[in-house]
Amino acid sequence: MLSSYDLAAIMARLDAREAALDLLTQERQAAVAAILRSPAGSPGTALDPAGGREPEEAELLLIRRADHPADPWSGHMALPGGRREPADESLLATAIRETREEVGIDLAAHGTLLARLPEVPAVARGRRAGMIVAPFVFALRCTPELTLSDEVAEALWTPLGPLARGERTSRYAYTHEGNVLQLPCLLVDERVVWGLTYLMLKQLFEVLHR
Repeated sequence: MLSSYDLAAIMARLDAREAALDLLTQERQAAVAAILRSPAGSPGTALDPAGGREPEEAELLLIRRADHPADPWSGHMALPGGRREPADESLLATAIRETREEVGIDLAAHGTLLARLPEVPAVARGRRAGMIVAPFVFALRCTPELTLSDEVAEALWTPLGPLARGERTSRYAYTHEGNVLQLPCLLVDERVVWGLTYLMLKQLFEVLHR
C-alpha cells in the first residue's frame, strides 16, 4: 500500500508501466478515463512551497450517468467514457473524445496519460454485453471547469486514498432474476460505486499496491 496517495506518489508508481496495444477483437469496444487531480495545485508537487505541509491526497472524478431506459447502466456511478466510434484511431482516442463530450475536459490539452489498465468485459444486468472496456488513467495538469452533457446527471471529485485503502468498501444488494446478490462496492457519500466501475478501480488499486 502506498504511504501517500498524493498525485506525485501515484504518478511515480505508474511511471514504469508499459502502454498496451489495442486488442484485436470482434467484440464492440469502449474506453473510460480515470482522471486524477491534485487539489493543492499542479500534479507532481510533493510539498506546498508556501507552507511546507504534507501533500493532499489526489482526487478522482466520478460521474453519475443520466437515467435513460435504453441504457443498461442508467443511473450508475461511472468513469467518463463510452463506445469507440469508427473515426477513433485508437481506444485512447475514444477515452479522450468521450471525456471531452461528457464533462468538457480536454485530456489531450490538460492531461498526462499515466497508465492503461487491462480491458474489462462489459456486463449488463448479469450478462456479458459483447463489449470490452479499456480503462486509461490520467493526471490533470490543471482543472478546467466541468461542462456536463445530457448523458451525465452529475459529476464529483472524491479523494482517492479512502477508496484505495478500503475505508469505503461495502456490499451492494443487487437483485438478479429473483435472487439478491451481495456485491462488493465503494461508498462515496450517499452514492454506490459497483459493477464495472468498481472492477476497474480495483485494478488501479492493485497496480498502486504492487
